[in-house]
Amino acid sequence: MSRQTVMIFRALLAEPREWRYGYDLSRETTLKSGTLYPILMRLNKRGWLETKWAAPDAPGRPPRHMYRLTSDGLRGARAFAGLKASRAVRRAAYSEGRT
Repeated sequence: MSRQTVMIFRALLAEPREWRYGYDLSRETTLKSGTLYPILMRLNKRGWLETKWAAPDAPGRPPRHMYRLTSDGLRGARAFAGLKASRAVRRAAYSEGRT
């Protein structure tokens, strides 16, 4: 999993059962749409995200795509986000021990 995917997992894990707009995920992770949306599409194809269209909140606005983790996605996100964090903690501990 890429660093960017782990960033998305961490954002989704903050409220795993809530529907999230792609734009909000982009702002939260600081990922540009050209990076964010292909990852979201891959996670959806893998069965880790479910998607839906939300009706516009004001007339003249387009519907918005929303995302949330599936149960498989929740397990996977927890595993990958935790694995990435564990590696970072190990690297930091190793670095501190060497100085």
